[in-house]
Order: sequence, then C-alpha cells, then structure tokens
Amino acid sequence: MEEKVLTQLRWLKIYTFTTTAIFSLYLFTAFNPSNAPKRFEEIDVERINVVEKDGTLKMVISNEAKQHPGIVDGKIMAPRKRSAGIIFFNTEGDECGGLVYEGTKKQASLALSIDQYKNDQLMQLQYDEKLDDQQRARSYGLKLWDRPDHFTLGQVVNRLDSLEKLNNETLYKKGLADLEAKRLLGKERLFVGKTYGSETGVFIRDEAGNARIKLYVDKKGEAKFELLDAAGKVLPLR
Repeated sequence: MEEKVLTQLRWLKIYTFTTTAIFSLYLFTAFNPSNAPKRFEEIDVERINVVEKDGTLKMVISNEAKQHPGIVDGKIMAPRKRSAGIIFFNTEGDECGGLVYEGTKKQASLALSIDQYKNDQLMQLQYDEKLDDQQRARSYGLKLWDRPDHFTLGQVVNRLDSLEKLNNETLYKKGLADLEAKRLLGKERLFVGKTYGSETGVFIRDEAGNARIKLYVDKKGEAKFELLDAAGKVLPLR
C-alpha cells in the first residue's frame, strides 16, 4: 500500500510540474505575442532587408560590403562595388532609387537618386568633393536626365555585357560610342547648383546633352548669362 501511495505522489508531482510549465508558457505567449513589435535601444547590423509578405524586396539598408547590386527586370545584377546606404525597390521588385554615401580625405560623396521606371536615375540630389594636386574641389546640386522609354536599363546592361565579353577595348569603346550617339544611355538636361569651377547657378542642356543656357555667378562674384549653340560657342545676346 505504501509503495502505491508513493507512486501516486510521484505522478502527482509530475502532473503538477507539467501543468505549471504549460500554464506559464501560455501566460508568456499571451502577453508576449510573437507578432508584437520588438523594441531595441541599440542594434548593430550589417544589412537589413525590408520585404513584403510574399518576400518581394522593397528596401535594403546596408554597409558597403553587403550592399545589394540591384535588380533589373526581376534579375539580380552581377556583384559590384557599391557604397553604403539605402536602395529602394518598386512594386515589381526592380530597383527604383536610393541614397548612397561615402567619404575619405581624398574623396567624399552623397547622392539621393530617383530612377525612371525600367531605367536609370532621372533625378538626383548629389554632393561630390575631391582632392586633386593638393587642391580641394567640390560640386553639389540637383541634376535631371532624359532617358528613352524604348531602351530600358536591362537592355543597356545586356548590351554592355556583350561588349565586355568581346575582350576588345577598341570594340567596346566603339559600341559605347554608338549607344551614346543614338542617345540610348540618357543625357543630362539640367544642373542647378555649384560646379567644380565654383560657378553657382542654372545650367541647361539640349536633348543631345550640349550646354545651351548658363545663368550663374562665377568665382569672382560676377553675374553671367550665356546662350550657346550646339557646338558650345557663346551666342550674342539679342
């Protein structure tokens, strides 16, 4: 009889322990749901991927070493060196802009880019500084580009990859010049800001990328207004 009572007591202890453990776990999960927001006072991380529920990438915050190479037409681009910062991706998963930055004693830069759908940047707020022959020069401001609708960034990448596979620098430059001549790589149309020559103002280009209007103050503090022809010759003001 005594042995039977001891056996029952052991089972009772096991039952009590198990029940208590399950109840404690229930209380923990009830007041700390897995989907509840997590709060951190400080976190060190090399890269953060922001995704939709279906896994579609929307944004990457990364250091330089782990920066995303970009996605074009749903395909991840080949690994390449990119600065630390934030890369944005549109609803279809293609890269559509970003904020990147870097800086050393010899060179520093920051750029906030907005990309055209299926193409490269068409608007950019940028800053660039460099040290050359012990002289420091910097340029910063807003830039605008025109880019074709019929020749996408994916097509540009494929064409450049094909040219690189030729392993012929002459043919590569010729192919690149052909793309430029057909205006398939995009042309800068407007810059508002300060140039490396310390000119501050508005600089407008035509569809071929030629400077046509300059309204600026030069480094001597003199105001200038210039109209230019396609060859870059300053035209007399009417």
